[in-house]
Amino acid sequence: MKQDFPKLGIGLLCRLFGKTRHAYYDALWRKSHGSIKEDIILQEVLSIRQQLPRLGTRKLHFLLLDKLKGHGMAIGRDCLFNFLSEHSLLIRQRKRRVITTNSRHWMKKYSNLIKELDINRPEQVWVSDITYIRMTNYWGYLSLITDAYSRKIMGYNFRSDLTAQGCMDGLQMALDNRVYEQSLIHHSDRGSQYCSHQYVSLLLRNNIAISMTENGDPYENAIAERVNGIMKAEFNMYSSALGFESTKDHIAKSMKSYNGFRPHASCDYMTPDQAHLKTDHLNRKWKDYKNYDNPKMAVQPF
Repeated sequence: MKQDFPKLGIGLLCRLFGKTRHAYYDALWRKSHGSIKEDIILQEVLSIRQQLPRLGTRKLHFLLLDKLKGHGMAIGRDCLFNFLSEHSLLIRQRKRRVITTNSRHWMKKYSNLIKELDINRPEQVWVSDITYIRMTNYWGYLSLITDAYSRKIMGYNFRSDLTAQGCMDGLQMALDNRVYEQSLIHHSDRGSQYCSHQYVSLLLRNNIAISMTENGDPYENAIAERVNGIMKAEFNMYSSALGFESTKDHIAKSMKSYNGFRPHASCDYMTPDQAHLKTDHLNRKWKDYKNYDNPKMAVQPF
Protein backbone atom coordinates (compact mmCIF):
# COMPACT_ATOMS: atom_id res chain seq x y z
CA MET A 1 0.00 0.00 0.00
CA LYS A 2 2.94 2.31 0.69
CA GLN A 3 3.93 1.91 -2.96
CA ASP A 4 0.47 3.10 -4.07
CA PHE A 5 0.50 6.13 -1.74
CA PRO A 6 4.18 7.09 -1.38
CA LYS A 7 3.41 10.44 0.25
CA LEU A 8 1.47 8.91 3.13
CA GLY A 9 3.53 8.31 6.28
CA ILE A 10 3.95 4.88 7.89
CA GLY A 11 2.26 6.13 11.06
CA LEU A 12 -0.93 7.15 9.18
CA LEU A 13 -1.09 3.90 7.25
CA CYS A 14 -0.67 1.91 10.47
CA ARG A 15 -3.49 3.82 12.17
CA LEU A 16 -5.79 3.07 9.20
CA PHE A 17 -5.39 -0.63 10.03
CA GLY A 18 -5.47 -0.17 13.79
CA LYS A 19 -1.75 -0.94 14.23
CA THR A 20 1.16 0.97 15.71
CA ARG A 21 4.43 1.90 14.03
CA HIS A 22 6.20 -0.36 16.51
CA ALA A 23 4.06 -3.34 15.47
CA TYR A 24 4.84 -2.64 11.81
CA TYR A 25 8.62 -2.53 12.28
CA ASP A 26 8.49 -5.48 14.66
CA ALA A 27 6.74 -7.53 11.94
CA LEU A 28 9.39 -6.51 9.40
CA TRP A 29 12.14 -7.58 11.80
CA ARG A 30 10.49 -10.93 12.50
CA LYS A 31 10.11 -11.58 8.77
CA SER A 32 13.76 -10.74 8.09
CA HIS A 33 15.00 -12.67 11.15
CA GLY A 34 12.85 -15.69 10.26
CA SER A 35 14.32 -15.79 6.76
CA ILE A 36 17.86 -15.73 8.15
CA LYS A 37 16.98 -18.45 10.68
CA GLU A 38 15.55 -20.66 7.93
CA ASP A 39 18.69 -20.22 5.84
CA ILE A 40 20.91 -21.21 8.79
CA ILE A 41 18.81 -24.27 9.61
CA LEU A 42 18.77 -25.32 5.95
CA GLN A 43 22.56 -25.08 5.67
CA GLU A 44 23.07 -27.06 8.88
CA VAL A 45 20.65 -29.77 7.69
CA LEU A 46 22.42 -30.04 4.33
CA SER A 47 25.78 -30.21 6.10
CA ILE A 48 24.64 -33.16 8.24
CA ARG A 49 23.03 -34.88 5.25
CA GLN A 50 26.36 -34.83 3.42
CA GLN A 51 27.65 -37.42 5.89
CA LEU A 52 24.33 -39.08 6.76
CA PRO A 53 22.27 -38.62 3.58
CA ARG A 54 19.08 -40.31 4.78
CA LEU A 55 19.17 -39.70 8.53
CA GLY A 56 15.69 -39.59 10.09
CA THR A 57 14.20 -36.41 11.53
CA ARG A 58 14.45 -37.36 15.22
CA LYS A 59 18.19 -37.97 15.10
CA LEU A 60 18.65 -35.01 12.77
CA HIS A 61 16.92 -32.85 15.40
CA PHE A 62 19.28 -34.18 18.08
CA LEU A 63 22.36 -33.29 16.00
CA LEU A 64 20.97 -29.84 15.21
CA LEU A 65 20.53 -28.85 18.87
CA ASP A 66 24.18 -27.99 19.55
CA LYS A 67 24.78 -26.56 16.09
CA LEU A 68 21.85 -24.14 16.39
CA LYS A 69 22.78 -23.28 19.97
CA GLY A 70 25.99 -21.79 18.59
CA HIS A 71 23.82 -19.40 16.55
CA GLY A 72 21.64 -18.57 19.57
CA MET A 73 18.74 -20.43 17.95
CA ALA A 74 16.53 -23.44 18.60
CA ILE A 75 13.86 -25.43 16.76
CA GLY A 76 11.32 -27.92 18.05
CA ARG A 77 11.04 -31.40 16.60
CA ASP A 78 7.54 -30.87 15.17
CA CYS A 79 8.64 -27.57 13.66
CA LEU A 80 11.61 -29.35 12.08
CA PHE A 81 9.27 -31.94 10.56
CA ASN A 82 7.25 -29.13 8.97
CA PHE A 83 10.42 -27.34 7.84
CA LEU A 84 11.80 -30.46 6.16
CA SER A 85 8.45 -31.12 4.52
CA GLU A 86 8.31 -27.58 3.09
CA HIS A 87 11.79 -28.04 1.60
CA SER A 88 11.11 -31.61 0.34
CA LEU A 89 13.76 -33.03 2.68
CA LEU A 90 11.71 -35.68 4.51
CA ILE A 91 13.01 -39.22 4.02
CA ARG A 92 10.68 -41.86 2.64
CA GLN A 93 11.48 -45.38 3.77
CA ARG A 94 11.63 -48.17 1.23
CA LYS A 95 10.96 -51.84 1.95
CA ARG A 96 12.56 -54.52 -0.17
CA ARG A 97 13.89 -57.92 0.73
CA VAL A 98 16.12 -60.46 -0.97
CA ILE A 99 16.71 -63.85 0.65
CA THR A 100 20.41 -64.28 1.48
CA THR A 101 20.04 -67.11 4.03
CA ASN A 102 20.10 -70.78 3.14
CA SER A 103 19.41 -72.71 6.35
CA ARG A 104 18.49 -75.98 4.59
CA HIS A 105 21.85 -77.66 4.79
CA TRP A 106 23.49 -80.61 6.54
CA MET A 107 25.95 -78.63 8.69
CA LYS A 108 25.64 -78.37 12.47
CA LYS A 109 23.30 -75.66 13.79
CA TYR A 110 23.83 -74.15 17.25
CA SER A 111 21.36 -73.09 19.97
CA ASN A 112 20.31 -69.52 20.75
CA LEU A 113 22.46 -68.40 23.69
CA ILE A 114 21.25 -64.79 23.92
CA LYS A 115 17.47 -65.28 24.14
CA GLU A 116 17.32 -64.26 27.82
CA LEU A 117 20.73 -62.61 28.08
CA ASP A 118 21.11 -59.12 29.58
CA ILE A 119 23.61 -57.35 27.34
CA ASN A 120 25.41 -54.82 29.55
CA ARG A 121 28.91 -54.32 28.12
CA PRO A 122 30.69 -53.95 24.79
CA GLU A 123 32.04 -57.09 23.13
CA GLN A 124 29.70 -59.30 25.09
CA VAL A 125 27.66 -60.23 21.99
CA TRP A 126 28.36 -59.74 18.30
CA VAL A 127 25.52 -60.13 15.82
CA SER A 128 26.13 -60.99 12.18
CA ASP A 129 24.10 -60.87 9.00
CA ILE A 130 24.39 -60.47 5.22
CA THR A 131 22.53 -57.89 3.16
CA TYR A 132 22.45 -57.30 -0.58
CA ILE A 133 23.21 -54.33 -2.83
CA ARG A 134 21.85 -54.32 -6.36
CA MET A 135 24.66 -53.60 -8.82
CA THR A 136 24.23 -52.88 -12.55
CA ASN A 137 24.14 -56.47 -13.80
CA TYR A 138 24.54 -58.53 -10.64
CA TRP A 139 24.13 -58.54 -6.85
CA GLY A 140 26.72 -57.49 -4.29
CA TYR A 141 26.64 -58.92 -0.77
CA LEU A 142 27.67 -56.99 2.34
CA SER A 143 28.58 -59.01 5.45
CA LEU A 144 28.34 -57.10 8.74
CA ILE A 145 29.37 -57.87 12.32
CA THR A 146 27.88 -55.47 14.89
CA ASP A 147 28.43 -55.15 18.62
CA ALA A 148 25.02 -55.65 20.27
CA TYR A 149 25.81 -53.26 23.15
CA SER A 150 27.34 -50.26 21.36
CA ARG A 151 25.84 -50.90 17.87
CA LYS A 152 29.34 -50.40 16.47
CA ILE A 153 30.06 -52.20 13.20
CA MET A 154 33.17 -54.12 14.18
CA GLY A 155 33.83 -55.71 10.80
CA TYR A 156 32.44 -55.88 7.29
CA ASN A 157 33.20 -57.23 3.83
CA PHE A 158 31.69 -56.66 0.39
CA ARG A 159 31.78 -59.35 -2.30
CA SER A 160 29.98 -60.34 -5.47
CA ASP A 161 29.22 -63.86 -4.19
CA LEU A 162 27.61 -65.50 -1.17
CA THR A 163 30.50 -67.77 -0.21
CA ALA A 164 31.71 -68.03 3.39
CA GLN A 165 34.89 -66.11 2.54
CA GLY A 166 33.15 -62.74 2.72
CA CYS A 167 31.82 -63.52 6.21
CA MET A 168 35.24 -64.78 7.30
CA ASP A 169 36.97 -61.61 6.08
CA GLY A 170 34.42 -59.51 7.97
CA LEU A 171 34.95 -61.61 11.10
CA GLN A 172 38.72 -61.23 10.86
CA MET A 173 38.33 -57.44 10.63
CA ALA A 174 36.14 -57.53 13.75
CA LEU A 175 38.72 -59.61 15.60
CA ASP A 176 41.45 -57.14 14.63
CA ASN A 177 39.29 -54.29 15.99
CA ARG A 178 38.68 -55.84 19.42
CA VAL A 179 39.28 -53.58 22.42
CA TYR A 180 38.42 -55.92 25.31
CA GLU A 181 39.48 -59.48 26.17
CA GLN A 182 36.35 -60.65 28.01
CA SER A 183 34.15 -63.56 26.95
CA LEU A 184 32.28 -63.06 23.68
CA ILE A 185 29.26 -64.66 21.97
CA HIS A 186 28.81 -64.59 18.18
CA HIS A 187 25.11 -64.65 17.18
CA SER A 188 23.81 -65.16 13.64
CA ASP A 189 21.13 -66.88 11.61
CA ARG A 190 21.59 -70.49 10.48
CA GLY A 191 22.90 -69.63 7.04
CA SER A 192 25.40 -71.99 5.44
CA GLN A 193 28.12 -69.32 5.60
CA TYR A 194 27.94 -69.16 9.42
CA CYS A 195 27.70 -72.94 9.81
CA SER A 196 30.63 -73.68 7.48
CA HIS A 197 33.66 -75.48 8.89
CA GLN A 198 36.00 -72.56 8.11
CA TYR A 199 33.82 -69.96 9.85
CA VAL A 200 33.09 -72.09 12.92
CA SER A 201 36.79 -72.98 13.23
CA LEU A 202 37.77 -69.30 13.18
CA LEU A 203 35.30 -68.59 16.01
CA LEU A 204 36.46 -71.53 18.12
CA ARG A 205 40.15 -70.69 17.64
CA ASN A 206 39.40 -67.29 19.17
CA ASN A 207 37.39 -68.78 22.08
CA ILE A 208 34.12 -67.22 20.88
CA ALA A 209 30.87 -68.97 21.85
CA ILE A 210 28.49 -69.69 18.96
CA SER A 211 24.80 -68.75 19.07
CA MET A 212 22.21 -68.99 16.29
CA THR A 213 18.55 -68.25 15.70
CA GLU A 214 16.21 -71.19 16.17
CA ASN A 215 12.93 -70.63 14.32
CA GLY A 216 13.57 -68.16 11.49
CA ASP A 217 11.94 -65.25 13.33
CA PRO A 218 13.78 -62.02 12.29
CA TYR A 219 13.34 -60.69 15.84
CA GLU A 220 15.79 -63.36 17.01
CA ASN A 221 18.46 -61.36 15.19
CA ALA A 222 16.75 -57.98 15.37
CA ILE A 223 19.84 -55.82 15.94
CA ALA A 224 21.64 -57.21 12.90
CA GLU A 225 18.51 -56.79 10.78
CA ARG A 226 18.12 -53.20 11.98
CA VAL A 227 21.72 -52.30 11.16
CA ASN A 228 21.19 -53.72 7.66
CA GLY A 229 18.18 -51.45 7.28
CA ILE A 230 20.07 -48.38 8.50
CA MET A 231 22.97 -48.89 6.11
CA LYS A 232 20.64 -49.32 3.15
CA ALA A 233 18.03 -46.68 3.99
CA GLU A 234 20.28 -43.92 5.39
CA PHE A 235 23.41 -44.49 3.31
CA ASN A 236 21.79 -45.23 -0.07
CA MET A 237 22.88 -48.85 -0.28
CA TYR A 238 19.79 -50.34 -1.91
CA SER A 239 21.60 -50.19 -5.24
CA SER A 240 24.78 -48.86 -6.81
CA ALA A 241 25.80 -47.95 -10.35
CA LEU A 242 29.30 -46.92 -9.30
CA GLY A 243 31.06 -50.16 -10.13
CA PHE A 244 32.41 -52.69 -7.66
CA GLU A 245 35.54 -50.85 -6.45
CA SER A 246 33.82 -47.46 -6.15
CA THR A 247 30.98 -49.11 -4.23
CA LYS A 248 33.54 -50.58 -1.81
CA ASP A 249 34.93 -47.07 -1.27
CA HIS A 250 31.40 -45.73 -0.64
CA ILE A 251 30.80 -48.51 1.89
CA ALA A 252 34.05 -47.74 3.72
CA LYS A 253 33.14 -44.04 4.02
CA SER A 254 29.62 -44.94 5.16
CA MET A 255 31.00 -47.21 7.89
CA LYS A 256 33.11 -44.35 9.26
CA SER A 257 30.09 -42.00 9.28
CA TYR A 258 27.88 -44.64 10.91
CA ASN A 259 30.36 -45.50 13.67
CA GLY A 260 31.70 -42.02 14.30
CA PHE A 261 28.87 -39.59 13.58
CA ARG A 262 25.39 -41.15 13.73
CA PRO A 263 23.73 -41.00 17.22
CA HIS A 264 21.66 -43.96 18.45
CA ALA A 265 18.57 -43.64 20.63
CA SER A 266 19.40 -47.08 22.07
CA CYS A 267 22.84 -45.80 23.17
CA ASP A 268 21.78 -42.64 25.03
CA TYR A 269 22.20 -40.72 21.75
CA MET A 270 25.92 -41.49 21.62
CA THR A 271 27.67 -42.62 18.47
CA PRO A 272 28.73 -46.30 18.34
CA ASP A 273 32.39 -45.30 18.74
CA GLN A 274 31.52 -43.39 21.93
CA ALA A 275 29.26 -46.12 23.30
CA HIS A 276 31.89 -48.78 22.69
CA LEU A 277 34.16 -47.12 25.24
CA LYS A 278 31.45 -47.20 27.92
CA THR A 279 31.36 -50.05 30.41
CA ASP A 280 28.18 -49.33 32.38
CA HIS A 281 24.49 -49.58 31.51
CA LEU A 282 23.32 -47.33 28.67
CA ASN A 283 20.12 -45.30 28.85
CA ARG A 284 17.70 -46.38 26.14
CA LYS A 285 15.92 -43.29 24.78
CA TRP A 286 13.27 -44.97 22.69
CA LYS A 287 9.63 -46.00 23.01
CA ASP A 288 8.17 -49.44 22.40
CA TYR A 289 5.71 -48.70 19.60
CA LYS A 290 4.80 -52.35 19.34
CA ASN A 291 4.15 -54.69 22.27
CA TYR A 292 5.07 -58.34 22.29
CA ASP A 293 4.55 -61.12 24.83
CA ASN A 294 8.28 -61.08 25.48
CA PRO A 295 9.42 -57.50 26.26
CA LYS A 296 12.98 -58.41 25.24
CA MET A 297 11.69 -58.79 21.67
CA ALA A 298 10.11 -55.33 21.49
CA VAL A 299 11.09 -53.11 18.58
CA GLN A 300 14.08 -50.93 19.51
CA PRO A 301 14.56 -47.85 17.33
CA PHE A 302 18.15 -46.93 16.63
